[in-house]
Amino acid sequence: MQREAGLRGSGSGGRSTTILGAVGGAVGLILALIGATPAGAIVIRHDVADGRYRVADSYLPALVDLPVEGHGVLIADQWVVTAAHALTWRHEKLSSVVINGRSHAVADVILHPGARDPDAFLLRGDAAPLMAFQLQRADIALIRLAEPVRDVKPVRLYRGQGERGEIVEIIGRGASGAGVAGQPGDAPHRGPLRRAQNRIASADGAWLTYVFDQGRGALPLEGMLGNGDSGGPVLIRQGREWRLAGLASWQWWDGDLADFQGGVYGRTSYQVRISHFADWIDTTMRRQQSE
Repeated sequence: MQREAGLRGSGSGGRSTTILGAVGGAVGLILALIGATPAGAIVIRHDVADGRYRVADSYLPALVDLPVEGHGVLIADQWVVTAAHALTWRHEKLSSVVINGRSHAVADVILHPGARDPDAFLLRGDAAPLMAFQLQRADIALIRLAEPVRDVKPVRLYRGQGERGEIVEIIGRGASGAGVAGQPGDAPHRGPLRRAQNRIASADGAWLTYVFDQGRGALPLEGMLGNGDSGGPVLIRQGREWRLAGLASWQWWDGDLADFQGGVYGRTSYQVRISHFADWIDTTMRRQQSE
């Protein structure tokens, strides 16, 4: 059964804490920027047809759809990893998720002990204090399913340190747009499944970054996250299989938060770095299974 406290923070001492929902009353675009509401769908090149980015729903069976919006990834037969902020904005307990077209009941949700939502005063004015907060945040959580998933192969974690310079694939079914104007504010947060490419620009500590390029520097299916699918996978090819290297999280911004426009060319996107949290993931799953 899911714990009555709702979302649990799992620290080294195994203590549980109740996590409240995301900060309310802020402008939607700002919340998407900082990851207080789900972000991470695919914004595409303006000079490439949208149809080239679209893929069948079966493209990645281990992709997890959270209710309304947001994603996760099946990484073991009874475990899903996602971005913490894809969960903390919700006002109700997470009772089920959809994997490969089937609903699966949720037994428990465990937030990383460093998963925090920003205070309201950070959501207005100059972006610098908010960006500093974002860099210190651990935006990751685990979902334990009530029963094992038998018909879907989990995605293995990327555990190396060589992400920088690698071409990655990002996947999501939320809001879209094109890089010249960015993502429209009224774009729906759940729609057709898309995948795009980008190249990892940095791999430091808890974060991977990439930049939404255009022109000669852009990949054939260059793209970046938008709104609607935080927790969506960032995949690195290792041998013949894709490994989970990151989770869609937030975008960098300089200047006044009221002027933020997401999904435009030149924007830097931050992804939760799975290799940084691999030990926490392993330890948490072992501890929960032994209880």
